[in-house]
Amino acid sequence: MPVRRRVGDDADVVVVGGGPAGAATAAWCARYGLDVVVLDKATFPRDKVCGDGLTPRAVAELQRLEVDTTGWHRVTGLRLVSGDHEVEVPWPQVSTSADHGLVRPRTGLDDALLAHARTAGARVHEGWAARRLVQDAAGRTVGVAAQQVAGAASTAGDRPGTSSTPGPGAVRGGRQAGGATRTWRAPVVVEATGVAARLAVAAGRERASDRPLGVAVRGYLATARHDDRWMESHLELWSGEPGRSQRLPGYGWVFPAGDGTANVGLGTVHSSPARQSAAGVDHRRALEAWTTTLADRWGSAGPGAGAPVLSRLHGTRAAALPMAFNRTPLYADGLLLVGDAGGMVSPFNGEGIAYALMAGRIAAHSIATARRSPADGARERELGRYAEAVRAELGGYFSLGRVFVRLIENPAVMHWCTRYGVRHEALLRAVVRLLADAYEPRGGDLVDRTIATLARLAPRA
Repeated sequence: MPVRRRVGDDADVVVVGGGPAGAATAAWCARYGLDVVVLDKATFPRDKVCGDGLTPRAVAELQRLEVDTTGWHRVTGLRLVSGDHEVEVPWPQVSTSADHGLVRPRTGLDDALLAHARTAGARVHEGWAARRLVQDAAGRTVGVAAQQVAGAASTAGDRPGTSSTPGPGAVRGGRQAGGATRTWRAPVVVEATGVAARLAVAAGRERASDRPLGVAVRGYLATARHDDRWMESHLELWSGEPGRSQRLPGYGWVFPAGDGTANVGLGTVHSSPARQSAAGVDHRRALEAWTTTLADRWGSAGPGAGAPVLSRLHGTRAAALPMAFNRTPLYADGLLLVGDAGGMVSPFNGEGIAYALMAGRIAAHSIATARRSPADGARERELGRYAEAVRAELGGYFSLGRVFVRLIENPAVMHWCTRYGVRHEALLRAVVRLLADAYEPRGGDLVDRTIATLARLAPRA
């Protein structure tokens, strides 16, 4: 099973997907001296459904990657709201994380990360949709067949398309895939395409039915408080009128972006895709209903009215959140999964960017180490260590998250948490460390040691 570049290969690594997971993988690979190609069906900048909030853990990964975040909106911590009660909790000071969070709309974040990868040396080809994996006679992935999205300018300057005959049409990125086709070959292919993970599915890696699944919907509001220094989370989430509709397992958020707007959204989570489907929540309608309750907090004065009003919610979109390694194996036979493609979203809070960036860093290290190994067997073992390293870092924590999801599905537990738990500030500060994955993995105080011990003892997800 060759891992080194062979005659006829186009690169050392092909990364499919240019979002945070793919861009981080590509940038780190390039920094290790690998020749890396990135394919994305979209033309950047482009939008993605997200809360746009970057936790201190995500910021630390950006710092390791040396991404310039000058001008991005900086936030001090979380403001937790439950009914008429609120508590501001500064980010815990943890040695493995930054001392602040950031808010950056995904349109700008992803564009900046992909540009960073390009600057590092990655060859980025926008407007190319991966159609299928290329495999050798033994079933090992050795490349990707892609098709240029109709209407996208060619970015494949290293070699012209091998065919101008369109394959079966598929809508990708809002345009029809039907342009030139070509194949990129490499010893390792990284899929970073998000929740759909079509290449992984084609390789037989189906979604696990026993892992939590979240759904998030967000929009943007113009607000005079766009430069607020706190991310705001609302712990009481209802499908309609508060107190008279269905209580939802999840939370609502308002993340000020510092650009005249705030990202407003809600996310729900259930312990399995089946339970998520059975809940039958109309997330868009729930967001619209919940948003109307924010006028007193986030509205601005209407013309001549003097009363708080909110601008109309715009840019409303929804997406699924694949959690707790819901698609495995993370590496096998030349195909490696990073980010949402491997279900690297926290069941505690829906955070995915921090883990996507982290996984990209670990993946690049494994690929570079494998490249230097003298024998095929040793190189394959090094690639397998990627999955081991990611699971060692996150597996226990994600397993705790699965328990957490099952608890908050219970209405009685949610009622106690939102009515009583939120009023115990010491308890709340400890819970924030758990929910935000902001605890010292070694040492620290009693809270840190308790969380770290539970994560170590929990079976790896």
